[in-house]
Amino acid sequence: MPLTPLDIHNKEFGKSFRGYDEDEVNEFLDQVIKDYELVIREKKQLDEQILDMKERLKHFSTIEETLNKSILIAQEAAEDVKGSAQKEAKLIIKEAEKNADRIINEALIKSRKVTMEFEELKKQSKVFRTRLRMAIETQLEMLGHEDWDHILDDKETEEIAN
Repeated sequence: MPLTPLDIHNKEFGKSFRGYDEDEVNEFLDQVIKDYELVIREKKQLDEQILDMKERLKHFSTIEETLNKSILIAQEAAEDVKGSAQKEAKLIIKEAEKNADRIINEALIKSRKVTMEFEELKKQSKVFRTRLRMAIETQLEMLGHEDWDHILDDKETEEIAN
């Protein structure tokens, strides 16, 4: 058990024949008591500061731990969001590719249909042209036939005119 200032103050020394000067010893002990009391007060203040610092350290440690957990949660959330975004992007790309394929296939079908219609129109045009040529040639033949000469005979023309 450590000494207290009261222990020092109450200490009695035995007297001897050639002992120390009692007043000097008492003055020295008074000075020791004052210094010892000062040291005790300073120690008490330092102990209080240490307690305060420990509490603050505990508080900041708790904050640090909470921040670390928050950072981990935020990182996990960011990874989740990133993963979801990548999945969604892949789905969008697949859907776009599917739509593009559908559009291309529809365009090819329409192109083939238009080509077939064009070919059919060309055939019909050739048939029409051939028939028209034949009709014109037939009409020209009819115009060049001798029966027309007979119709254009002068006698008949006069009779019709009158």
